[in-house]
Amino acid sequence: MYLRHTIRKKDGKVHRYWCLVRSVRVGRRVIQQTVAHLGELDEHGRIEARSLARRLIGAPECAQLFDDGGEQVTVPVRLKGIRVERSRVFGDVYLALALWRGIGLEELCERLFPAGQERVSWAKMAAVLVAARFCEPSSELHIAEDWYRRTALCDLLQLGDEEVNKDRLYRGLDRLLVHKVALEAHLSQRCGELFAIHNEVLLYDVTSTYFEGLAEANPQAKRGYSRDHRPDCKQVCIALVVTFDGFPLGYEVFAGNTNDSRTLQTIVATMEARHGVLGRVWITDRGMASAKNLAWLRDTGRRYIIGAPKSELKKFATELAAAEGWRAVHEGVEVKLARHPETDETVILCRSADRRSKERAMHDRFSSRIEAALDRLAARIARSKQRLDPAPLNRQIGRILQRNQRAAARFAIALEPDGCPAGWRLRVVYNAAFDDWAALSEGAYLLRSNITD
Repeated sequence: MYLRHTIRKKDGKVHRYWCLVRSVRVGRRVIQQTVAHLGELDEHGRIEARSLARRLIGAPECAQLFDDGGEQVTVPVRLKGIRVERSRVFGDVYLALALWRGIGLEELCERLFPAGQERVSWAKMAAVLVAARFCEPSSELHIAEDWYRRTALCDLLQLGDEEVNKDRLYRGLDRLLVHKVALEAHLSQRCGELFAIHNEVLLYDVTSTYFEGLAEANPQAKRGYSRDHRPDCKQVCIALVVTFDGFPLGYEVFAGNTNDSRTLQTIVATMEARHGVLGRVWITDRGMASAKNLAWLRDTGRRYIIGAPKSELKKFATELAAAEGWRAVHEGVEVKLARHPETDETVILCRSADRRSKERAMHDRFSSRIEAALDRLAARIARSKQRLDPAPLNRQIGRILQRNQRAAARFAIALEPDGCPAGWRLRVVYNAAFDDWAALSEGAYLLRSNITD
């Protein structure tokens, strides 16, 4: 059902007469049948007539609040005269600002950064930095020269493009660092209130980041163990604490030559002073499992679950071999509880099907490398036309095993006197005990804990 009009000229004037029409099928044809003659209608009258038609055919009505009478109004547009200028991304930055204000960071920053003589408030620069990290993580240079100019933040924050530059962003980071403790405490409290996040179980690990330059102005930049395989660069170590749900609770920066185990006591004391002690369980990897750290945690009454070195697995060969007592906790992961024979700690034996496949493939790959290298060495000895000195041969055997340490224990290699021109031949014996232990320990690891309940 729809409106149709006819045009008639009368007394030199043009008149439009409207009628309400519906389509009716008659046999194989569809004809238009007039339902009502409406006469001449103004714009409001036509809107009312369309509303009547929708009610007659049962179509849903628009809410009166949003019906401004402009639904059917058309405007002629010259397409050749249209061009798009200054398009901006709006949705993601709008959501970022809504979250920024919703968790109270805007109010907190305005309190931490009182207005001074600066032309642009540091609270707004903090909002830009957080929105950029939320929407498109990148460098401060990229934010200033590209990203900010593509977003609607200039209108949402009333902050022009020319007022956001890399120097001001870097200074904003320096300003935020001064209030790191207050920001972490506020976020922990607000997220606990909003999402019921519990921080009784804390996961702790250490990573590092390196500098391309000399970093002479940074006293913490030192050369140390490089996780990025850049021992030529100075670095800093970053210790991060997250909740069981993965929410970051806090971090600290250490000198680049700091051993992981030396950071544990500092981090535990710092986080407990900031967030409380009650009910904490600390979970870390075996890099923290020094005897000094374990004794300190036990003596101070703190609960922990810490990865143990794989060498300790041999103390629990009997438990690993026993079929009973294993319990599946995830698909492909089984655990079993035992007692440590020396410290009486709770030991959690774990074995993973995926990890077993990975370690078996590694052992096979290194074994293949050793066998190929030994074959080449044996062929060289057989081709020799003069007697060879055994010392260089033994050193070469040692280098072969050193390059492939994961499978070196599988082979017992010796030089035996022989009647050939070289005077020696290789004798290779496979260690069956290695294969037996590998079949038992591949994919297995253990955790130590003082939790008994």
